[in-house]
Amino acid sequence: MPWTRDEMAARAAQELQDGFYVNLGIGIPTLVANHVPAGITVTLQSENGMLGIGPFPYDDEVDPDLINAGKQTISELPSSSYFGSEQSFAMIRGGHIDLTVLGAMEIAENGDIANWMIPGKMIKGMGGAMDLVAGVKRIIVVMEHTSKNGDPKFIPACTLPLTGKNVVDMVITDLCVFKRDDHASPFRLIEMAPGVTADEVAAKTTARYTV
Repeated sequence: MPWTRDEMAARAAQELQDGFYVNLGIGIPTLVANHVPAGITVTLQSENGMLGIGPFPYDDEVDPDLINAGKQTISELPSSSYFGSEQSFAMIRGGHIDLTVLGAMEIAENGDIANWMIPGKMIKGMGGAMDLVAGVKRIIVVMEHTSKNGDPKFIPACTLPLTGKNVVDMVITDLCVFKRDDHASPFRLIEMAPGVTADEVAAKTTARYTV
């Protein structure tokens, strides 16, 4: 059966390595903070100016002044530090973040990503995604395999405004995992959720990929 949102986040967390500096996007990616593998240390960074983010707090531990870039309440660690968003974006643009996990509305077979707006719908702003896909060393996308009306989200070419071109390294959906070795290679289907078949993935994917 398909992976849950938590299981998708846990799968993404398997890509973390000891010593990594990591930025987590809004939505499912924020859950990755709760699944950091035992025995490794990663430092979570937020665009709004925090380095060293702890897991989501329990109800009796909530501090309304402690939020991530998605305005969710978070916890701090003894090693946490705070600074202006301009310094936070300098870390991102300067190539100092090892990995980011983002959500997306569409991913193209060549690694393009669209995740910041749908034309005609009100948006709060583009956020930090465009900086993240341009400045971070590795980009992982976690998303539902299809839209609410059943349309594939991993497609030949994005139809929505792009966030970045040829930037995505791995795609984790509720059905499977696609990965590519470099930005000149096609995506490969490397893993499926329990009970999901390759035929089911193919039926719900219009992008070209290898198995």
